[in-house]
Order: sequence, then structure tokens, then C-alpha cells
Amino acid sequence: MLQALVNVFRVVELRNKILFTLGMLLVFRLGHWIPLPGVNQAQLKEFFENQIATGSVAGKAVNMVSMFSGGAFGHSTIFGLGIMPYISASIIFQLLGQVLPALKSLRNEGPTGQRKLQEWTRLATIGLCLVQGFGWIKYLAGLNMIAPEWVHNPLWWVMGIGALTAGTMFLVWLGEQIDRFGIGNGSSLIIAAGILTQMPTAGAWVVENFSTSPGSQLGFPGLFFIIGGFVVVVGGSVLMTVAQRRIPVQQAKHTRGRKVFGGERSYLPLRINHGGVMPVIFASSLMIFPSVIFSALATQLKATGSTGTSGVFDWLAQNLTQGEFPYVMCELVLIYFFSYFWITVQFNPEEMSKNLRDHGSFIPGLRPGPRTAEYLETVMERITFVGAAFLAVIALTPMVVHKALNLPLNVTQFLGGTGLLIVVSVVLDFIQRIEANLLMRNYAGFLGGEAGQSATGGMGMGGAGVRPSRA
Repeated sequence: MLQALVNVFRVVELRNKILFTLGMLLVFRLGHWIPLPGVNQAQLKEFFENQIATGSVAGKAVNMVSMFSGGAFGHSTIFGLGIMPYISASIIFQLLGQVLPALKSLRNEGPTGQRKLQEWTRLATIGLCLVQGFGWIKYLAGLNMIAPEWVHNPLWWVMGIGALTAGTMFLVWLGEQIDRFGIGNGSSLIIAAGILTQMPTAGAWVVENFSTSPGSQLGFPGLFFIIGGFVVVVGGSVLMTVAQRRIPVQQAKHTRGRKVFGGERSYLPLRINHGGVMPVIFASSLMIFPSVIFSALATQLKATGSTGTSGVFDWLAQNLTQGEFPYVMCELVLIYFFSYFWITVQFNPEEMSKNLRDHGSFIPGLRPGPRTAEYLETVMERITFVGAAFLAVIALTPMVVHKALNLPLNVTQFLGGTGLLIVVSVVLDFIQRIEANLLMRNYAGFLGGEAGQSATGGMGMGGAGVRPSRA
């Protein structure tokens, strides 16, 4: 590995790309500390720390959202919304492209159509930022976190919403610069950087609360469990992220004159976890709303004197928070639902079968056409069941450990969950891209590749588009 690191800095072009990427991420972290004017930052930070410490509904919801914004919600910076509005807009257009014929034909037009879709995605991002920015500032105003001289000033509201929107669009621009001049997927790297910045806080909590005295919250058994669980979960995440079901493919033979061409055997890689992290993101995002809505309804009913009905909503709000049994079961069902929904949208066995037939290839023992498409669909349904089970275990492990051992969520989230899956996928993609550059220049890579070999790799956060890693 040390030799591979030396080889990275020997290649001038690769070295410049890595340094440029790190520089853009440094800009992202610097902007993360620019506060939104007019907001009482100290009071806001103290409020959210108390909410998270007490395990309230609002605290758990904010902890989930802050994971994607790099913790910026805790002190309301100009990057407070993060890059998630852009990711949400991209997912919306990706899903609509499978439903609306106009968007589907535009996507198939090549670079011209992709540029048009990119423009529409940016416009949709601005719209989402305006809505989310208004909602966030309205929430701060309800908590009396805004200076009294500004809270009723329309110009301040325009400034605040504009600053949050401009911060998100600047992050979109940073991501595009990384895509163009750096290495890796820019948007995914920004999200991963925001998640990894919370690791020092989790490590500091472990150091502060570790004690060998009897009755301490964290002793040697708990420490070994945290470290061992982190290693096992990361190893399992890497294994399942790159795991494939390889379908053998036979190329038909062609005779031209006295020579015979083709007849080679290859394989069609189907990823076990084809949906990537998207099913977990969808499920976790939807499970935020029930507890928040029921909690707000309970508060409203208590104010009107309906104590009986408010007790029902209180019970629902408490049992639909992270770690409770009803919450775990609901999220388990949603993960399976969205895993199968994602392959229904992204995986097209008919088109794949047609491409195999057009290229003169076939699966041994199966007739090209509908029979091949049916077989591919059956295989994908079976492996998706295993992939969804893996996602469920990874997503629910932090909640179970948090509930069983009474450890903070910002510590247990590194034992699994959405954030860990995103980081694993992004780091694998980053390493595979560096590996490909090294092998292309006849250097040995990080993953054990020999000089002179070629590599293909890279997996986006959504897992759409199967590109096999080196066998």
C-alpha cells in the first residue's frame, strides 16, 4: 500500500486531481463555519444538544437530517441545507425519466439531452431550496432563535432564504468542479465528507466516557464491542457492496471466409445490492415524518384540553421514534419495499435481453428473447431479497445498539446505518478510480492489481448502472 501511495504522487496528472479534490473539500468545510446572520448560534447549538441528549422526537429527526448536511443544522450556517436538495431533485428526475416518455426520450438523446436534464435539475434544486429554507427559518423563528430586530423584517427573510439557497448551489458547483477537474463523484464526496466530520465527535465521547470503574457506562467490554462491531460492519458493507451474481454469457461464433470469430465466454454481473443506499435513504426519510406529525398533533390537542386523544398521539409519537420496536418493523418493511421498487424502476430485463441478442450473445441453455428476460428478472428478484436483508441489518443495527446499550446515536451510527453505507460506497468508488489510473499507467494499485491490467469500477450512491469491478 505504501508503494501504491508513492505511485499516486509520481503521476503528475493523478496527483493534481487528488490535490484539487481535497482543496474543494477544504473549501466546503470552511464554508460550513460561516453562520447565517441574525441567528443566535450559541442558543441554537445548546438547544439541539439538549434535544439530542434527551432523545426527543425533534432531536432524533435533526440528528438524521444533520448527518447529510455535515452537522450544519446545529449552528445554522450558509451550507445548512447541504447538497441534499440537489440529490433529491436528481432522484426525482431519475424516477420521472422512467415514467414520462418525454423525459425518457430526452435522456436517450445523448450529451445534449443530459445537459437539458441537468439544467432542469438545477432549477428544481433552487425550488426545493426556497421551500426548505423558508421552512427552516420559520422553525427558527418559532423557537425565538432569531434576533428580535430582524424576525419581522422581510428583507432579512429574503436574505436568509437567499443565503441558504446560494450555499446549496455553491456546493452543487463545487461538486461539478470535482467531477470535471478532480477525481470521484463530487456530490457523493461532499456528503461523505459531511458524515466523516462527525467521527471525531463520536471518538471524543468514547474517550470521555470510558472508565474501568464498576457501573460505568462504557468499560472494556463496551469498547471492544464498539471497535469490533465497527470493523465487522465496515467489512460486511464492503463485501456486500461489491458482491455480484455473475450470469455466464456465451458469444455466438461467426465464420468469415476461413476464419471463425467469437465463441468467447464472459459473464453478466448483477449486483446483490443493486439499489445501493437509496432504499435506506427513502425509508429513513419517510420514517421521520410520523413521529414529528404525531408529536405536533399531541401538543395541539393538549393545548385544547383533549387529554385522552393526545395520549394516543403521544404513544404513537414515542413508539415511532428510532429504536422502538414499531419503528424498526415499519422501516424493515419500507426497506424491502423500496429495494424491489428501485429494481423495478432501474433494472430492465427486456432491454438487457435485447442488447445481448443484438450483440450475438446468449445465456447458455436459454433462448434469446422473452425467456432470457424472464430468467434475468427471476434472478434479480432473488438476489434483491438478500440485498434488502443486508440493508435492513446495516440500517437497523445502530438503533438496536442505541436502545440496548444506551449509547448516543452519533456513536452507534458508525456501527451501521445510512451514513456508513454512503461512506463505504463513496470511498470504494474513490479508490477504484485511483486504481484505474494507476493500472492504466502500468503501476500496481491498492486492490492488488498488477501493472498492465485494466480496471473498471465506480458505483454511484444510487447504484444505478452496473459497472463491474475487477474480478
